[in-house]
Amino acid sequence: QVQLVESGGGLVQAGGSLRLSCAASGRTFSTYAMGWFRQAPGKEREFVAAISWSGPSTYYADSVKGRFTISRDNAKNTVYLQMNSLKPEDTAVYYCATASEDFTVVVATTPFGYEYWGQGTQVTVSS
Repeated sequence: QVQLVESGGGLVQAGGSLRLSCAASGRTFSTYAMGWFRQAPGKEREFVAAISWSGPSTYYADSVKGRFTISRDNAKNTVYLQMNSLKPEDTAVYYCATASEDFTVVVATTPFGYEYWGQGTQVTVSS
């Protein structure tokens, strides 16, 4: 059974930083692309960042480009999201997800390309 467990969320002032972690189990982690999404109250879940199964290719939403960095450690079955220069509009529940297919060349930037999801971790940025 695939499990994804996020951690690292919390309350931070605008301009601050947080590092989210997502620990995966139950699947060969290293052969699947991973993504981070977020959902604010009353809004749809939106793409934040993704990383290819092999690691060198990363993708970001325009709203976080230059501020957030996604990375993965396949030895630890963990994907990270380093969030710097946080803004109040970054407030949301953040979810990690694993791609539906392994060894994908094209990394999905919509929720439909992901099969398993974590429970989410709350990030609140105060102004």
